[in-house]
Amino acid sequence: MNTAQRLPDIFLPETIDVLHARIDALREESGPLWGKMTVSQMLAHCSIPLEQALDMRSDGPSWFMKLIMRSFFKKAMLNEKPYRPNLPTAPSFVVADLRLVEAERQRLKLLLGRFSGQGAAFFEGKMQITLGALSSKEWSNLMYKHLDHHLRQFGV
Repeated sequence: MNTAQRLPDIFLPETIDVLHARIDALREESGPLWGKMTVSQMLAHCSIPLEQALDMRSDGPSWFMKLIMRSFFKKAMLNEKPYRPNLPTAPSFVVADLRLVEAERQRLKLLLGRFSGQGAAFFEGKMQITLGALSSKEWSNLMYKHLDHHLRQFGV
């Protein structure tokens, strides 16, 4: 029997509802438990992979970094184990300027809804900008883990 914890399916409306509630629980004055981002920077940062998945942006790593990521980090990025605190941020995911919390909160929730609304079948075998072709389960794990990591970073 497999006793590994299963991540929530990001394509299910109830998962999106829970994520929206966690996003809504963030406060502008909340400080991170690790790292240096503000709440608004974290919200903007979390929108980037969703924009990439929805073909709204194409900036990604160099071919060499893609090779490294696919060869050494792909399994850890897609499995069921949560990311550990203080992982390095890829340059294309850095948000250095300050943003408006409410605008970034609404943008993230909209993108999350658009991503989920495409449905699992849409993402089956779809290319991810760094990791290559992924199954819908891998897409779900990747997106859920990243967002969960940063929501936990701010205690929600």
